[in-house]
Amino acid sequence: MSNSYNYRHLYYFWVVAKEGSMSKAAERLNIATQTISAQVHELEKSLGYLLFKPAGRGIILTDFGSVALEIADQIFSIGEKLPEVLRDAAKSPKIKIIVGISDSLPKFVARQLLEPVLKNKDVHLIAHEGEFDKLLADLVLHRIDIILADRPANNNKNINVFSEMLSKTSIAWYSPKQFLKIAKNNFPDCLSELPILLPTVHSTVRLLMDQWFTKLSLTPNIIGEFQDSALLKTFAASGMGVFPAGKLIEKDLKETYGIELIGNCDEIYEHFYAIRSEKKIQHPLVQAIIEQ
Repeated sequence: MSNSYNYRHLYYFWVVAKEGSMSKAAERLNIATQTISAQVHELEKSLGYLLFKPAGRGIILTDFGSVALEIADQIFSIGEKLPEVLRDAAKSPKIKIIVGISDSLPKFVARQLLEPVLKNKDVHLIAHEGEFDKLLADLVLHRIDIILADRPANNNKNINVFSEMLSKTSIAWYSPKQFLKIAKNNFPDCLSELPILLPTVHSTVRLLMDQWFTKLSLTPNIIGEFQDSALLKTFAASGMGVFPAGKLIEKDLKETYGIELIGNCDEIYEHFYAIRSEKKIQHPLVQAIIEQ
């Protein structure tokens, strides 16, 4: 196979595939049908595969042509957006940062950890929420600039990432209004009777809570487990049950959901981390998050 093909050959193939015929592609590009046909054949010769085959009076893609079209779609769809992207960049030059937010990290905490970024008027923030391991893979592949999570990355010589603790908060228990009277008068024994909502085992807080229950000889009345912290709080606010959370977000819980503190968990803390791929930080906004 030769590597002599160029993007003009590929572009002509792409237009023919989109238009469905050589003649329509030639009309769109304002060139002779023979010219575009020759360019497509040159691409087929370079690749070593037929990209089109006859079908009635027209042509259709071969299996190899379908694969080539998928690649061409990615290339030229992005290329067509280039003028628009450049115009937007010229109008409003901004510093872009792509942040991965672990789905177990409380959303109020994520917002607080991003305060140094949000204070910058010339920032373009792109936030991706997802499972910790998937975000870590994206970080290694440089698809994101930094991860915010409730755990550090495991030591692994095969991946070069760095974890730094940004802050921590003590854990407490919170309740919607309907359970406040019972909860405050009989805490923590009330947790054996009241409906309880907990994070799933993917959260580092869950293991600590299970150990805390054992230490106090409590059998919690668990009626719900949630992987997403915001979803847990939404169900709690609807009156489904009481739940543990960091005291760092106590004010937000009360003001946003009408949820109030009912008691503390002694010696239990939730830690929050920034994980990056660069040993020497180059991105100014990543630096601002780390130094807060």
